Amino acid sequence: MTIKNKPELLAPAGNLEKLKTALAHGADAVYCGLPDFSLRTRVNDFSLEDIKEGIVYAHALGKKVYITLNIIARNNHLAKLKSHVRKLKTLKPDAIFIADPGVLEIVKAIWPGARLSLSTQANCTNIASARFWAKQGFKRLILSRELGIKEIAAIKAGLKNTEIEVFVHGALCSSYSGRCFLSDYFSGRSANLGDCAQPCRWEYEIKPYGHEKSLIVGEDTHGTYFLNSKDLCLLERLPEIVHAGVNALKIEGRAKSVYYLANVVGAYRRALDLIAAGKAKAVLRKELSFLKSELTEKLNQRGYTEGFMFTREDNLQNYEGNFPDSPWEFCGQVISSLKQGKHFILLVKVHNTLLADDELEIIAPAYRVNQIKAAAMRDAETGDEIYEAHGGGGNSHILITSAKNWPAYSVLRRRLRKTSS
Repeated sequence: MTIKNKPELLAPAGNLEKLKTALAHGADAVYCGLPDFSLRTRVNDFSLEDIKEGIVYAHALGKKVYITLNIIARNNHLAKLKSHVRKLKTLKPDAIFIADPGVLEIVKAIWPGARLSLSTQANCTNIASARFWAKQGFKRLILSRELGIKEIAAIKAGLKNTEIEVFVHGALCSSYSGRCFLSDYFSGRSANLGDCAQPCRWEYEIKPYGHEKSLIVGEDTHGTYFLNSKDLCLLERLPEIVHAGVNALKIEGRAKSVYYLANVVGAYRRALDLIAAGKAKAVLRKELSFLKSELTEKLNQRGYTEGFMFTREDNLQNYEGNFPDSPWEFCGQVISSLKQGKHFILLVKVHNTLLADDELEIIAPAYRVNQIKAAAMRDAETGDEIYEAHGGGGNSHILITSAKNWPAYSVLRRRLRKTSS
């Protein structure tokens, strides 16, 4: 299968480091925003200065930065929002994500030339809705996760000059594309303002009316997780999605780690490149299956589902808990590499714990995975040889000797040791 127009790979960025990591591992564009307006008020460290630096950095690489203004705004947001839009205009991001018609009017009044993308929060699910939003000036529509592939293809075919973007990986909401009121009800934190407490991930105990005994639904020692959706993973379905004419493939996860980004962005980058290269179906099927198995085994996730895109699955929920433990753990990120004789000295920022005799893998851009040894691990500050290092500790930066050169933003993981019971 060869394709004329390769879809854009769009990745999340919760801070400047994550932005650079996503771009390094193959994202064509990233989306980010300030906490107040971007549906991510927590685990979001962006300032306007960070966004400015990120845009300059991305543009130097020939890549793009999209800004999220996709809250469902209230009156008290509007004055501050207008000021924010004026500042954003000077930074020249590549597009703005909007869900609220009022926010749309403000952006169009202050910044008439802004390129507009319709957020999935607007719940665009049909061709009539798509044409309406296109008439309002949107150049790209991010369709609802609830749509099937035939519906997506039909919407794309019914539009002339409007791009289509779909989610292919990440967390799923138990409500309709994020329009949830459980968080506000239980904790006073509004999901529609980016402050979701994720009550769908909480443990629950179900008691039938009139009976004291609980109704057990896949219950563990903490309770049951009957609202807890599995994570979306459409790696093995990318050929069909590309064939439907989708213009952009979106990964969810602005709150996730650089390790998540390196793995997921790298896997999807590699998959898209294989599709674009016209690999034989059997070869492509094998590679996509391998990439999905890697993400399944080596990332903490809630179990994977294909969601609503291809068939109506009966097992969308994970009733057993939140994150199944992976036998692998993120342990480091390459900061820089220096050639020394026939070898390379890697400066590594340690995350979690790293032991000199650990079984390690390094993940470079486009999901190039190799084994690596840390046998002669040294403290980056003192140069002393050490046996173990800990993230956040005194020796959180170390030096590792490698036979190969590994670029900055490559990440390391270690296989966890089995503990005797």
